[in-house]
Amino acid sequence: MELLTGIFSAFGLSASAGLNAYIPLMVIAVIARYTDWFTLQAPFDTLTNPWIMILIGVLIIIEFLADSFPAVNHINDAIQTFIRPVAGAIVFAASAQVLTDVSPVISLASGLLVAGGVHTIKAAAVRPAVTATTGGAANPLVSITEDIIATMTSILAMLIPILMAALLIILASLLIWWLVRRMSRARAVS
Repeated sequence: MELLTGIFSAFGLSASAGLNAYIPLMVIAVIARYTDWFTLQAPFDTLTNPWIMILIGVLIIIEFLADSFPAVNHINDAIQTFIRPVAGAIVFAASAQVLTDVSPVISLASGLLVAGGVHTIKAAAVRPAVTATTGGAANPLVSITEDIIATMTSILAMLIPILMAALLIILASLLIWWLVRRMSRARAVS
């Protein structure tokens, strides 16, 4: 069962890294440093270093501010195209607690794909639509919402991984349904 909950945690954390690269890193660092619920294995235990945690906190603030302004948001999303998948790979591998049971390469690749997929949907579909339809006025609200979702997803993934798995399955199902419906409408209009 521990293997399964570790994998659920890893998927939840890497999905939230697709929204904000640094929030899940901070969540696992704080939990590993200040509780006994979770112990990071080397080299991931470096995340619990106070200087690294301060750096992650500064990066959270920078990303939040960059996400709040339309023109800067698009530049930030371009930069984050490389950072978010890597952060997803790191949190997946660090949190899975299965590195002894599952190849680190598989863990890193899984996290990279999950975070990269979430980021791609955010950067290529959601954010441009929000910016275009609101002239960028809704960007700060959307940024705050994304950060809240990333924080709650990260916390739930660590504390209640089974619930997180169920929520991710529901969310993925809704997203697929929405995409299929949207494609059907586009074909009907053509």
